[in-house]
Amino acid sequence: MVSVFPERDQTAWITAQRPARDGGIDPFKPHGFFLEQERAATGRIVNSAVILLTNRECPWRCLMCDLWKQTLTETVPPGAIPEQIDYALAKLNSNPEQLKLYNSGSFFDAAAIPFADYPAIARNVSFAKHIVVESHPRLVGEKATRLCDLLSGSLEVAMGLETVHPEVLPRLNKKFDLSDFSRAADFLRREKIAMRAFVLVKPPFMDEDEGLEWAVKSAEFAFSCGATVVSLIPTRPGNGAMERLMAAGEFSPPRLATLEKALELAVHLQRGRVFADTWNLAPFSSCSVCLEKRRQRLHAINLTQQISPAVDCPSCGGT
Repeated sequence: MVSVFPERDQTAWITAQRPARDGGIDPFKPHGFFLEQERAATGRIVNSAVILLTNRECPWRCLMCDLWKQTLTETVPPGAIPEQIDYALAKLNSNPEQLKLYNSGSFFDAAAIPFADYPAIARNVSFAKHIVVESHPRLVGEKATRLCDLLSGSLEVAMGLETVHPEVLPRLNKKFDLSDFSRAADFLRREKIAMRAFVLVKPPFMDEDEGLEWAVKSAEFAFSCGATVVSLIPTRPGNGAMERLMAAGEFSPPRLATLEKALELAVHLQRGRVFADTWNLAPFSSCSVCLEKRRQRLHAINLTQQISPAVDCPSCGGT
């Protein structure tokens, strides 16, 4: 069968499938923020704030990404990012121990987060003991060191590894290879900056068994590069390109059971902390009877890193 996904001009094809960008985006307000709990490297459960910063769209056009919907077409004005952080923290009314500054792309992309704002950002988050930002592997470098030096707390950089499948990774249009990821990880290790990796569970062009197998292999690779955390993300539709692949039979979202098994197997590696993304799990489940119990189980495993018994559901049998 001939794929609908082209071997060339992938960026043009991906952008051509897009629906409209969200309107009314304010460059001085984040487009999301919330509180959560996370297991720290020490084993303690810490309060964490996540701020989804508004900024210019990432320069890459990844096949599965829908984060561009709430981005701008221009770089934010100077001072906008510190103002967004202040706005979120005031609304949350919390100074948590850990703070994640996620920006729908790369923190070290100067078109997204102006370098001149780093000192003000560091002052605004000086209460936090640990800061997590995200970056494309090819942008990890001197800016990470500069930010680390400015912060009162420790820094962690999250990178989207996605998959180590040799044929699928290039088709995700992320424009890096495993050597790029390894070089970025080596740089962070030399600079004593922690690293976490995002791994997709069942990206396009895989069946269910392959999705599970390569999620675990990708977690192994991330840990071998020095990651202390692997976050398992079930691959979602929602950006136009994924819907086109679904219609062609080249993608389907993973089953909830596949995410559960991937978490179990990756935790059993005992190489570092493994977290499953529990946001909006309904699209991965065919059973409303057990969905919430299974979400709670995943959350408990995230916090304890201990595998609890699977949920016994008479309606669906845990599929």
